[in-house]
Amino acid sequence: MKRFWIVFSVVLLLFSACQGNKTGNSEMEETADSTQQADTVSASQQEEIVEETPVPKAADELFDDFIFNFAANRKLQSSRIKFPLLTKRGDEVSYVKKGDWQMEYFFMKQDFYTLLFDSEQEMEAVKETNIEHAVVEKIYLHSKTVKQYVFDRVNGLWMLQQVIHMPLSESRNASFLEFYEQFADSPEFQSKHLMQSVKFIGPDPDDDFSQMEGVITPDTWEAFAPELPTGMIYNIVYGQPQKETGRKVFVLRGIANGMELELTFKYEGGKWKLEKLVT
Repeated sequence: MKRFWIVFSVVLLLFSACQGNKTGNSEMEETADSTQQADTVSASQQEEIVEETPVPKAADELFDDFIFNFAANRKLQSSRIKFPLLTKRGDEVSYVKKGDWQMEYFFMKQDFYTLLFDSEQEMEAVKETNIEHAVVEKIYLHSKTVKQYVFDRVNGLWMLQQVIHMPLSESRNASFLEFYEQFADSPEFQSKHLMQSVKFIGPDPDDDFSQMEGVITPDTWEAFAPELPTGMIYNIVYGQPQKETGRKVFVLRGIANGMELELTFKYEGGKWKLEKLVT
């Protein structure tokens, strides 16, 4: 995945360009128009650099490498969509023409993305180069809908083949996602959905190169509880979905800062419960 980092660094600058120079200072407010124009020019120039930077052929080996380039490079994205693009909403079928397509940045405008696996072993699929099918999911928790972007590797190149809109209830992860919405929103709900003891693995505060292991109990959970995304989250399905295991591994991964958070849940007694936290 390291192959796209040069281009990706430029992309981060592109999306952060309009975040600078924001203060409450009156002088800054007076020059807001000129600053905005300068930022717009800068962002435009940076986007051109991204589009003109050749994408290495190796970027099609790992789907992760491809999807980051796809979300950052307008020219590449346009060339990797099967137009007219098939779009499904239940029984309704429509097609999006190339001229009507809007650039899809996915999670590039935030500093993290999320993944959902059925086991820790399934997480290894991210590193596999022989996968021919992948689905990027936008999961809207509040409206209980899912938007799937379906990709297939065609003649060695990843192509967006269709977009599917569906109710969350039709997702294979529906039970967990309905639970997760409440878990992410409510500390009280969290405390009631922990195993009697939650295994914890995290960095050793006394040694930057080591990790420490311990146990979290419901009465100490508040000190360890991470902030979780709500509203809309992402998932990527690598290859064909695996058999249900009664567990879900929710991964929150930083895009440029190396941060990673893993929460493993187990379905027990008719409830999802957190059994492991890795920071």
